[in-house]
Amino acid sequence: MTKGLAYSLLFSTGIIVFFILSLFLGSVSIPVQAIIQILQGNEVEKQAWTHIILESRLPQAVTALFTGGALAVSGLLLQTAFRNPLADSGILGISSGANLGVALVILLIGNSIGSVGGFDLSYSMSIVLGAFLGASLILIAIMGFASVIKNNIMLLIIGIMVGYLTSSIISILKFWSTNENAYSFMIWGMGNFSGVSFAQLPFYCSIISLGLLMSILLIKPLNALLLGERYAANLGVNIKLIRFLLLLCAGLLTAITCAFCGPVAFIGLAVPHIARLLLGTSNHKSLLPVTILIGSAMALLCNLICVLPGAAGVLPLNAITPVFGAPVIIYVILNQKKIQYFN
Repeated sequence: MTKGLAYSLLFSTGIIVFFILSLFLGSVSIPVQAIIQILQGNEVEKQAWTHIILESRLPQAVTALFTGGALAVSGLLLQTAFRNPLADSGILGISSGANLGVALVILLIGNSIGSVGGFDLSYSMSIVLGAFLGASLILIAIMGFASVIKNNIMLLIIGIMVGYLTSSIISILKFWSTNENAYSFMIWGMGNFSGVSFAQLPFYCSIISLGLLMSILLIKPLNALLLGERYAANLGVNIKLIRFLLLLCAGLLTAITCAFCGPVAFIGLAVPHIARLLLGTSNHKSLLPVTILIGSAMALLCNLICVLPGAAGVLPLNAITPVFGAPVIIYVILNQKKIQYFN
């Protein structure tokens, strides 16, 4: 059994376990037998339990499953495209662009945060469009800088500066917005997997599935890019087209997840490194599927930890993800000379 297959089975098992636990654990205590009856479509003594399982826990678990894989793949694509192990949608300013797009919608339109996770699909679509346009514009700008600036450190600094700039604009928008809208945006910014309702799940999962399918179709050119752009061009790879597709794929995945779940930190940055360290390879044929599985497993685990306080409340998602992601990034920075990712 190859490493890729072994780890795929391991994390697939972890996903199943975490998914089931996400249905059975929460801030409200529901008997196990009642949960089983609800999942079988039967009536239970309390209608509220049915609502909690089918309208809250189940959509939340499915959202975490798809979001984790999407963020992890987005980070992997950007790290390969920039040949930089610290590249991701957050550090390069792409998430900041999505934040700005969503801020313009939430703070200027004036709807409450409830509409983000409610049934108003038109409002949700406006948030998705705002996030997608914001993320895409920043990514286009970063790709433009990348064609001129060859120093990856300088490129990361530009991404950080872009983040500061968008944060400044968002602060100005908050100053002129109402307290209710500013509070709504703050809650959205903490990140959560409860922003997708049961009615919105087909749309959300379809868009992410499209992005993941696109990334799978890019496996061969991604492997060619590992050898350098000149070598990839000699192999017949259309560099401009591949860059555009990477832009579209990473931008789409970042925008849709950021719009519905907020700016979830560290999953996109850390998960590709975990996959590389476990597999000992940068071959996307095995790396990309394992990255998807690890991202989904980590997102489900973080979602599970968020509800551990029980009746005392639910922890913000972005208070949990750094616990897993930050140590990985510190290890990568300290061992960057020993770790060869892009050759």
